[in-house]
Amino acid sequence: MARKKRYLTATMADGYVKTIGPTAAPFTHFWRIVAVLENGKTEVFWGHSKSAKEATGKKAATAEAARKRGWTSFAFEIVELREEDSA
Repeated sequence: MARKKRYLTATMADGYVKTIGPTAAPFTHFWRIVAVLENGKTEVFWGHSKSAKEATGKKAATAEAARKRGWTSFAFEIVELREEDSA
């Protein structure tokens, strides 16, 4: 039997809301990186993971990416996804 499709919502501390779906994937957490480049511009990277541990593991990789890409700074955030009835 196919898994039920659902909508998942992440609300970041700054009020940004991201909705994922419809999906049957077992995602539980959303992560976001806001990187400040050498020229002052910003880039945003995001993704979702199947556990808090998996999402937290991205933080170590982010520090390495910052060194390789020459980011002047970055913010890494993780929030738990909430299941919604519809988009």
